[in-house]
Amino acid sequence: MSTPSRRGFATALIGLTVKAESTITGSFADRSTAAGHKLRDHARFAAPARRLRVPLVIVGGGCAGLCAAWRLLKHGFKDFVLLELEDTAGGNARHGENEVSAYPWAAHYLPVPGPHSTEVRELCQEFGLLRDGHWEERHLCHSPQERLFLHGRWQESLEPDIGSNKRDHSQFRRFQQLIEEARASGQFTIPMQRGAPASSPLDQISFDQWLRSHEFDSEYLHWYCNYATRDDYGSLAAGTSAWAGIHYFAAREPEDKGPLTWPEGNGWLVGKLMERVRPYVRTGQMAHRIERHGTGRRVYAGDTLYECDTVIFAAPSFLAAYLIEDAPPSPPLEYSPWLVANLTLERPPEERGYPLCWDNVLYNSAALGYVNATHQSLATYQERNVWTYYWALASATPATARRTLIERPWVQWRDLILDDLRRAHPNIRSCVSRIDIMRLGHAMPRPAPGFLASKARLALAAQERSLLYAHSDLSGLSLFEEAQYHGYRAADKFLKRANRG
Repeated sequence: MSTPSRRGFATALIGLTVKAESTITGSFADRSTAAGHKLRDHARFAAPARRLRVPLVIVGGGCAGLCAAWRLLKHGFKDFVLLELEDTAGGNARHGENEVSAYPWAAHYLPVPGPHSTEVRELCQEFGLLRDGHWEERHLCHSPQERLFLHGRWQESLEPDIGSNKRDHSQFRRFQQLIEEARASGQFTIPMQRGAPASSPLDQISFDQWLRSHEFDSEYLHWYCNYATRDDYGSLAAGTSAWAGIHYFAAREPEDKGPLTWPEGNGWLVGKLMERVRPYVRTGQMAHRIERHGTGRRVYAGDTLYECDTVIFAAPSFLAAYLIEDAPPSPPLEYSPWLVANLTLERPPEERGYPLCWDNVLYNSAALGYVNATHQSLATYQERNVWTYYWALASATPATARRTLIERPWVQWRDLILDDLRRAHPNIRSCVSRIDIMRLGHAMPRPAPGFLASKARLALAAQERSLLYAHSDLSGLSLFEEAQYHGYRAADKFLKRANRG
């Protein structure tokens, strides 16, 4: 990742080109690029000005780290600190806000957890989402939920219908039958560790190979499955393990009436967690070295040296090689680069067909569409709006896509976004007043073929003693439930070792 040049940044703020119909302002919203490059380049850091002794340090304030902290407090343990590089905690569940609405910067919903997802349901009860076995309706996604722009108009649902024929419908039905069989097998669960086998033949081939082996050749079905893998994993079906591809469809409850969502997306969950753990969180504190010290660890962060018995490393695993002196030489997984843009609209744009929904997807777009941040509002009409637009750069290798993500200036990204949306909204440029863009160079792990049995991934998850890994990438699946599971698991290991469990 890199910081935009002074000239490029000025151009981004002005946001004017010959093509623009009106002034569209905006900028890149990511601010930690320079700090990340200092780690990557093994830059020198100033000597610590002070030394603190604390039994436990949590590195990383994403959902895994916050859930680990919450678990510790639930068990009465309070002698710890949580260090977060960014100015706000939350990781991929961070959010922003302007005069129109709050909006997500990445994760924007939580699927309604099934009866076997006990930890997530406990959290939902604690936060008032689940009362006496009933879900609070105001937090469930309102109707209409999703639509697809296909053949010049919007249709309800993301499963292509306009222009599809009997053969397409037959293949969708057969696909759903196979998914039902997979669901009944008990191998596809959330968290995944409760059902995933140590290895599976499905993990040795790609999802695309699995589709073709079952003689699925419907263009619509292949688009639908590629959309699913891009949406959850940032990768195409050809680069995704068949086990992970099936997990996307088979792991959720078939009667799921959700999801749970908010204007700020999963930032709502982060806010609830922060209400409980805030006194222990140190934002703007970049850990830049973790080393052994006797039977414990030393953590260098900002101007402070923390001496502790245990580190819970809740940051993405790829960072370990840059921070931890005895870390594995390479990360167990590749990470997908993403772009997320929040567009402020002054008025609704032109469109045709099914009305605006919460989730809005364009068929055969390189991007993933947009979420309407004000969808949960009870207002009968809203002139101004915020759309959160998602783009997983899945068509190239992660390294190549990452360079494109960082090197392409804001103006070019702005025009690409608007050109994509113009297919469904011809006058979109005249409606948008601002576009703010977040570049996530390592947004999520890619569960490529072989990830399930990866010895490197399993070794990190099995770490004991003074260094405990806790991040959703230990599952290979970037889901809140997986982050919570690994955060809880690391906290429980620490408590057991400290005889406090």
